[in-house]
Amino acid sequence: MSSTLRRSLFALLGLVFMSGFARLSFASDSQGKPVRGVWVANVASGVLSSPESIRQFVSQAKRCGLNTLYVVVWNRGATTYPSAVMQREVGKACDPRYADFDVLKEFVSTAHAEEMRVIAWFEFGFSCSYRKPDGGLLIRKHPDWAAKDSSGKLVTKNGFQWMNAFRPEVQDFLLSLIHEVLENYEVDGIQGDDRLPACPSTSGYDAWTVELYQNDHEGASPPEDPLDPDWVTWRANLLNRFMERLHHETKAKYPNATISMAPSIYPWSKYQYLQDWPTWVEQGWVDEICPQIYREDLAAYRNELEKIINRQVSKENRVRVKPGILIQTSDRVYNSAENIAAMVRANREVGLEGEVFFYDAAVTEKPALFESIYLKKSNSIEE
Repeated sequence: MSSTLRRSLFALLGLVFMSGFARLSFASDSQGKPVRGVWVANVASGVLSSPESIRQFVSQAKRCGLNTLYVVVWNRGATTYPSAVMQREVGKACDPRYADFDVLKEFVSTAHAEEMRVIAWFEFGFSCSYRKPDGGLLIRKHPDWAAKDSSGKLVTKNGFQWMNAFRPEVQDFLLSLIHEVLENYEVDGIQGDDRLPACPSTSGYDAWTVELYQNDHEGASPPEDPLDPDWVTWRANLLNRFMERLHHETKAKYPNATISMAPSIYPWSKYQYLQDWPTWVEQGWVDEICPQIYREDLAAYRNELEKIINRQVSKENRVRVKPGILIQTSDRVYNSAENIAAMVRANREVGLEGEVFFYDAAVTEKPALFESIYLKKSNSIEE
């Protein structure tokens, strides 16, 4: 090998090494900061509509003192990024609204330039469609992936249709999306929510899951009551095993990726969606847990917060807790600026240094709220 070629090779290896080192350093440094996060949606939001709107939003979020953006990548049976997995499965690489540019690539490059984290938010999780009685493209292709209730119908809850989260093929599909994102984008982590890992407690009556249950119960069939405590726990444990698998397989390939989950409050989460998330925390399967303490009344918020801190999460794991706070939805503002500020103070009083807000519209419409909390601009709202 010539000396010139050798020098070129070492230079190339050095660039690769430094690129990887920079990525690892960024992830490590930003994970050391208290989370000031917001969920970025693609429903009732125009943030993802163009590169310019993304840049404007990131700039606004930075000015508000936020440092973590939970950006939707999986919604209504489609990705917001060009996905080889989805192209293979349904013949559509992404939501047609985002076919002209790579939303996630734009978000990552823009946010990282501002030293902000980007967490890929798999909002729909094991839900495959919204208000589509047949479950949409995935269930049309894979009818055996459908979650079934006791009457043999596709499970639908609050307008959402569901895949069978207990089946290995369905779990493999979700993991393939997660690892596709981590492989192709320099995101700082991934997040599931009240639909990942989850499945409504009315599910589990399909032939595959029934047979699995019978094998574990000497041929006995599942209880007719979907809320039977043992039946709930048996199915929740299946999702616990998936959460453990998600953790181990993801960390083996991407050890610096944050694994974040944003479930409903417990124990409602377990009995309605089979989410036994205190187990995920105590087993170390999540780096962040963002329980959706979506309460309007401050006393109710404090009550749920105290349950989490004093009963559901051990003292050594409290650092993982970043509560989800509801500001508004597409059609309603739920909390005043004063109430939100009081909820953040309640977090600090119990020793929690971070939180995540739903959703991005509040950043655009109420910047003074965030400035008052994080930048201490006392002229924004009353302290």
